[in-house]
This record gives sequence, structure tokens and C-alpha cells, in this order.
Amino acid sequence: MAGSVVASHADTLTIAMVGDIMMGTTYPSVMLPANDGKDLFKDAKAVLKRADLAVGNLEGALCDGGQSTKGSGPNSYSFRMPTKYAPRLKEVGFDYLSMANNHANDFGQEGIESTEKCLREQGILFSGIEGRVESAVIERGGRKIGLCAFGHNSYTLKHTDLTTVGRIVDDLVSRCDLVIVSFHGGAEGRTKSHLPQGSESFLGENRGSLRQLAHFCIDHGADVVYGHGPHVTRAVEVYKDRFIAYSLGNFCTPYNVSLTGISGYAPLVEIKIDPKDGRFLRGQIHPFLQTRGIGPRTDKGGSVIKEMKQLTAADVPQSQAVVDAEGSITLKR
Repeated sequence: MAGSVVASHADTLTIAMVGDIMMGTTYPSVMLPANDGKDLFKDAKAVLKRADLAVGNLEGALCDGGQSTKGSGPNSYSFRMPTKYAPRLKEVGFDYLSMANNHANDFGQEGIESTEKCLREQGILFSGIEGRVESAVIERGGRKIGLCAFGHNSYTLKHTDLTTVGRIVDDLVSRCDLVIVSFHGGAEGRTKSHLPQGSESFLGENRGSLRQLAHFCIDHGADVVYGHGPHVTRAVEVYKDRFIAYSLGNFCTPYNVSLTGISGYAPLVEIKIDPKDGRFLRGQIHPFLQTRGIGPRTDKGGSVIKEMKQLTAADVPQSQAVVDAEGSITLKR
């Protein structure tokens, strides 16, 4: 588990959140980082481990066999991480990973079952595949935290199905003190960093109305909502005193994902909320940049901070919080 258990009298709960994680692939050829991936997260480890809860999106299958479910065209990608890489996620403190994305099924049922087995062996919670694990609950400082994840694919719990979203969020709210929602949605690519009004589509698929989704979850009692999917970062918002990250982009995708320009920005967002009622207190964007084959490395220039500051000001001017030049996320005075 990330960090130590919060004392029951603690006045803050710290959550570290990142976007897409794909630590290397053995398909269609072997593309794996040095040292069995043990150095992938070295620059981010301290922040991830000190958090009371560390969460992200596992973009691909942890498996050693199976058949690819994707086509063979130039825009068809299948991600298969070796099962021996699963400990890398535990070592840096991840507590929960979303599986509700367009790569969880890259190696079919065999890949899904292998991924779930690997995560269970590491004590990492997960959810997001329809008909399998709908949600998870973890305890911190005597408080129950519910987690759930939604995606845009047929095999995921779909974020466009607000009846299902509402049912799962309502169930967690009824059983838990705090609720965190993850979603994989939005159009993809370097031209998609701005958060549009209304629904988005990509490759002929409905990728959701993400403002509506995030606000819907919070209106139903969720306390934190974080997204990923566009492969670029987007704005952050505080709505009804609750935190939303509309896209955390790529975090650790060293192969077969474009890392050019803003696609290489890899933020780690650390927030503090009130453990009693889920209110956002403050946050910090930790800036990283990715290099092919290496993973996220500290960016002293803070490129992703500048990007998220500008996007937040432009796309959610009504937000209750602002991002400053140092990456601090603070409530407006």
C-alpha cells in the first residue's frame, strides 16, 4: 500500500494520481526497458509512496501469452506487459489501477484474467471490466474509500451509460466515506488537449461528454474524479468543492505511444482532501517528461505545469481553484 495508514485524527488525506501506464510490450516484438523496468518510476517513486492512496490507469494486459484481439493495421496497437513486471507497480506504491480502457482486452479473456491475477498477487485493487469487478473498497485511517472506473469500450463499464455510472457511484456512496471515480474518455491526440463542451467522438466511437460525466459523478456523491484517454493532459477543476482532472495524459508509456511534444508530458497530481467530507484542500502538479524506453523523468522546466495552467484558465474559468506557475492548485480567494 502507498504510504502509511493515516492516523484517524489526520486532517488531510493525500491522493497521488497519474494517467496511462504501459511499462513495455512483448507484442508484436519485444520492446522492454532496461533492468526489467526497475528504473521506470524512480523519479516519481517518492511522491507515489508518500501518498495515502496512489491511483492510475493500467493501459494494457499483464500476460505472457494469448492472442491479440486487435487488427494488424498501422493504427492497431496491442500492449502486452510481462507478468514479471507486476511487482514494479507495487514497489512504487500503487494501490488501485483502472482496467476500463481500450487496451485491457488486447489479449482477450486470457489477458484480462492474467492481469487481474497479477494485480491481486501484488495487493493492488482494480475494476472497470463489465461483468467482472465493478468497484473496490480500501480503508485508510478508519475511513472506507470506494473506487470505480469507466471506459468507452464495449467490454468496459461504459461512462456513456449514466444509469450504470449512477448505480455504481450510488452504491459506493452508500457504503463508503469517500468515493473516487476514474474514467477513460475523450478524443485522442495532440490537437485534443482542450476540453470541449458536449460529446466527443473518435474513430467513429462516442468518447463521452466528460464535463457532464464528471459533474454527474460529483452530484451523485463522488469526491474525486480523474480521467485519462486523450494521451495529452487537460484542465483540472474544482466543482462543488470536489476535485476533477479531465485528463492526466500519458505517465509511463515508454514504447509504441507517441511522446512527441505535449504527448510526452507526464504529470503526477498530488491532492489533499478533507478525510471527513472529501472537500478539496490543495494540490500540486509534479512535472515529468517521458523519453522513449526510459519512462517519466523529472522536468525542471515544468512544461506540463504551464500547459495545465493555461488549459485550466481557458477551459474551466468557473473552477473554484486555480493553477499557479509552480504547479500549486489552490482555491480561489
